[in-house]
Amino acid sequence: MSGLLQVRGLTKSFGGVRAVDGVSFDLAAGEMLALIGPNGAGKSTCFNMVGGQLAPDSGSVMLGGSELVGKKPHAIWRLGVGRTFQIAETFGSLTVIENVQLALLSHAHRLLRFWQPARTQFRAEALALLDSVGMADAAERAMGVLAYGDVKRVELAIALANAPRLLLMDEPTAGMGPAERHLLMALTKRLACERRIGVLFTEHSMDVVFAHADRMLVLARGMLIAGGAPEVVRDDPKVREVYFGMGTTFAPDAHRERARA
Repeated sequence: MSGLLQVRGLTKSFGGVRAVDGVSFDLAAGEMLALIGPNGAGKSTCFNMVGGQLAPDSGSVMLGGSELVGKKPHAIWRLGVGRTFQIAETFGSLTVIENVQLALLSHAHRLLRFWQPARTQFRAEALALLDSVGMADAAERAMGVLAYGDVKRVELAIALANAPRLLLMDEPTAGMGPAERHLLMALTKRLACERRIGVLFTEHSMDVVFAHADRMLVLARGMLIAGGAPEVVRDDPKVREVYFGMGTTFAPDAHRERARA
């Protein structure tokens, strides 16, 4: 399968430990791809090599024909790669709309135009992004007073400020309640489909993964041991032994059925 993102032979060692060992996969535009595995499987290392936070020892990461390996994270961002973090990175002392405006200003290279107040720039664009995540009504509120689920929605709007082709989401639902988790990921999936954004995400909540991922990749000891549709991965004997534990099953839940409707 070819697509928006092609990862080939990613390898990374720390000392004598092979954290990621020859991982290869593709991601299509509009697809939600979950990268899962037990603790120490190499998920974060693999994820950070795709985003430029870590340099691989070998391998290639191609986005729409452009090689990402060797580029700094800010250069990768400018090529159309957005990112959210396990702990939301926002400015609590600024308003909701100002947080989004800062991302838009950075993308437009206007952060140092002191003669034009930042709060007057890109307001319409920022409001449109906030509206797309259901947060336009909170535009003038301070980030610091928002509920955590709303902060994550604003973080998603910020990640969309560079009109990304690829969105990297590191544990996007960490710290959220069950209902909030599914609302955030259903919103992400809708936006990914509408805007043809490929989404690569790591996640520990298996209910989220099975409800919203189009495909899954399973890592163990740095190697890719399985991949495919959630129902295929769920029933893979090796995955059940290495990751889920023998006898563990995951039935499709109501959230996935609603997402398909």
